[in-house]
Amino acid sequence: MNSARASSSPLERLARSWDAEALADEPLAPKTSIRVGGRAELFVRPRSVDGLLAVLKDAGAENIPLTALGGGANSLVGDVGVPGITLKLPADLSAEEIRLSSSEGRLTLGAGAAIARLIQLAKQNGLVGAEFLAGIPGTIGGATAMNAGTKMGECMSVVEAVEIADAEGIGWLERSQLRYRYRHTAVNGVATRVRFLLRRGDMAQSQAQMDADLGYRKRTQPLNQPSFGSVFQNPPGDFAGRLIEAAGLKGYTIGRAQISALHANWIVNLGGATARDVVSLMELARSRVRDQTGIELSPEVRRLGIFT
Repeated sequence: MNSARASSSPLERLARSWDAEALADEPLAPKTSIRVGGRAELFVRPRSVDGLLAVLKDAGAENIPLTALGGGANSLVGDVGVPGITLKLPADLSAEEIRLSSSEGRLTLGAGAAIARLIQLAKQNGLVGAEFLAGIPGTIGGATAMNAGTKMGECMSVVEAVEIADAEGIGWLERSQLRYRYRHTAVNGVATRVRFLLRRGDMAQSQAQMDADLGYRKRTQPLNQPSFGSVFQNPPGDFAGRLIEAAGLKGYTIGRAQISALHANWIVNLGGATARDVVSLMELARSRVRDQTGIELSPEVRRLGIFT
């Protein structure tokens, strides 16, 4: 732990025994894609798998709240902050593994690695099947936990297994052992590595598909502003953005947060937004759509910490 930041709090004293960087009262807004929210009571970045296991064991034994933060792409931190431990896995906590055959390939990445790294490795090794993940921000662990994707596919369709750590230890679960659905995977613990199964394919066609998808997203989504990406799941047979726009809320602003004028299922930070501003917009969109259509929108966004 950084001695310059050390204090006499029980949590920080406990952290000194971990093989981890531990920072007290650490701002979390810069670590999320929408750039809002308060501070972590203790922000912890393990330096090793043993360090991670020590954190998880002590948190369980001492009943310390523990919140895992991936790339922060779909996370809303409360303005009051996050009590206990906020855990972030570094990209290099675990080594990458590449296993290739004539017809397929298995790529194993650490949960803290960027989604973009999976796309890069697939290109380098002539593998296709994960094109729909190209351009999605965040980490491998986050993509797995929320079963990230687009209308072209979802993360768990190319996941073969997930390594999960908890206070009792660490081990692999095959995809068939995991419970997952649209935009959610039940992970009882902290995902540490993910193994993807991809196939050999036409790389020119793969690149063309990714270029076309990214071009469409640039035209229709506010990628140059701080945001979560999609705020709500698409209800069966419809689109959340269409419903919110039909409710007259496209471009609607509360404080310094705005329902995007480009895509109504995105909320953007105009600069200086608070979590309260964002939550107010989310609740307004849900209530307006519910009142007009009877449809209950389900958030894709995770709320972390304490809200006012």
